[in-house]
Formats: sequence, C-alpha cells, structure tokens
Amino acid sequence: MVKITDVARHAGVSPSTVSYALSGKRPISEETRRRVEASIRELGYRPHAGARALASSRSNVLALVVPLRTGIHVPVVMQFVVSVVTTARRHDHDVLLLTQEEGEEGLRRVADTALVDALIVMDVQLTDPRLPLLRSLDLPSVLIGFPAEASGLTCVDLDFRAAGELCVERLAGLGHRVVALVGSPPEVYVRQTAFAQRVVQGFTAAAHRNGLAARVLPCEATPAAARAVAEQLLREQPALTGVVVHNEPVLEPLIDAFQQLGLRVPGDLSVTAICPDELAESLQVPVTSVALPSAELGARAVESLMRKLDGTAVPESTLLAPRLTERASTAPRDAP
Repeated sequence: MVKITDVARHAGVSPSTVSYALSGKRPISEETRRRVEASIRELGYRPHAGARALASSRSNVLALVVPLRTGIHVPVVMQFVVSVVTTARRHDHDVLLLTQEEGEEGLRRVADTALVDALIVMDVQLTDPRLPLLRSLDLPSVLIGFPAEASGLTCVDLDFRAAGELCVERLAGLGHRVVALVGSPPEVYVRQTAFAQRVVQGFTAAAHRNGLAARVLPCEATPAAARAVAEQLLREQPALTGVVVHNEPVLEPLIDAFQQLGLRVPGDLSVTAICPDELAESLQVPVTSVALPSAELGARAVESLMRKLDGTAVPESTLLAPRLTERASTAPRDAP
C-alpha cells in the first residue's frame, strides 16, 4: 500500500507538505502542489479516510434525507439516490441515507453528532416543518423541491407547475376540450407535498386559460384504484378526450382500464404523463410525457453542496424547464 512518505519521496518534498497539499491547511506554491498531485496520481495513493477527515475537519459524508412516507414511489426515489451517490463519489464523498420520518429531530441528531458535512433534503412540503431548522443550522443544505417560501434556502427542482401547464397546452393544441388530471395518492396532497401541488396549479391554470373543462382526481397507487378513477371520470366527464397522469405506478393500469371501458388510446383518448422517460417509452402504447430529470437534479444538488463547502456562492433557486416528448399516446381530437 502506498504511504504518504512514498508520495513525499517521489515528489521530493516532506510528508508534511504532502499533507498540506491534501488538506489545504497551509499555503504551498502552485508548482509544489502540482508536483505532489502528479506523484499521487502516478503512485495511486489514496489518503486514509479517517486521517483525511481529521486533517480537513470534515467527514466527507453527505446526508440524503428522503423520508419514505406513504404515497412515495420508491423506484423514482432510488433514481435520485443513485444520482446523488454517483456524483458524491466523484467528489470523494459518501452518502448517508436517512429514510425515517423524523422531521426536525432527525436533522438535529445528524447535525449535532457531526456525522455529515452537508444535507440534501427531499420530499419537500409547501409549509415544511424542517425549514426553520435548516435555515438555522451551520451545515450547508440543498433542497430538491421548492417550499412555498424558499428565501434563505438553496432549492433545485423541475418546474412542476410549468410541467402541468405544458401537458395541458399540448392537449389543447390538439383540439381537446375536456381534460382530467389523474394525480398522486391522496395522502401526498394532504401533506401538501410541493411538487404534487404545483402540478395541480399548473394543470388548473392552463385549463382555465384555454377554456377547457377540467377535473382533478387523486389516485391510490394500485390497479384497482386506477380502474375506479377511470370509471369515475367517464361518469362525471362523458366527453373526456384528454388525460394527464402524474402518478407513475398507475400509468399503465389506467390506460388498460380506459381501453377496457371502450376507449382507444389515442383514437378516443389522448394521454400525457409526467414521469421518467424509460417508463413512458416502455408501455405498449408509448406515452407522450414530460421527463422527470432525476439524474440531473441529484447531480445539481451535490454540485451545489460542493461549491457551498468550498465557500463559493450558488444560486438560491434552480428550476429546470420541462421537456415534453411526443409519443404514440396523443393525437388530434376528431371534430364532433
């Protein structure tokens, strides 16, 4: 195993100079730093994690706070987790995953024990009870999600309001006049989860702007619930020709239910969704969708934290513009 003394000998410097080059605790010349870094690369030296943490007063660990509450679709959550972990490793950081619904208590415990250098917080609510503590902590944090009042916080997310609007605008542009949003499970709205609320806001605003008849229905994440929602929509909106789905687990069962009820997709009913591209592409009728950019959001959250840890200013708000991909599930509405 290569030791720090081996690096020092190879670079022609003292072991303490190598240590300063790694920790940044004392200034060294740029030429010396480059020589040390070249020796580290050539010899394949990897500093001991504990020694590195002591030298830098950091743990080199990020906390990803994602409480696995009811109504959360775990496969999508895991896409965010993979992105955060992969990006963190590129910065020589590990990730501590916190999945219990502990609220402020869990955040306080992690902060007080110096387990982590910084926090990434998911499943953000409009009036999230964790926000006052996050604003007061010395630990840097980034939220994947936007609360109602985001001042004093660093937030990144897809612009979910614009995503809801984009789906409706596409349906309106195809001539559909009666539309519905099949949304997240009811408990997601009860918690006022921010992204779900903003999809509803965007859907409703665009429907009103285009003069469309519109209905919003939450849906439990089961095939039986999808069937019940399809039946309810056709009872309440017999002229329904356009649907937006923001609930990944019921996308395929919902399309199946409508087809079993006699509606062809897209001949009688156009369907759009907000979901990962791989899901939209995999269905028997590929679905026109707004992509959920989990990989980009996870990476941006980590990159923002790295800049914060380095003392570099970052934007408080980063909203990614939605991108809609046309597929086989949408078509112009036949004239009556």
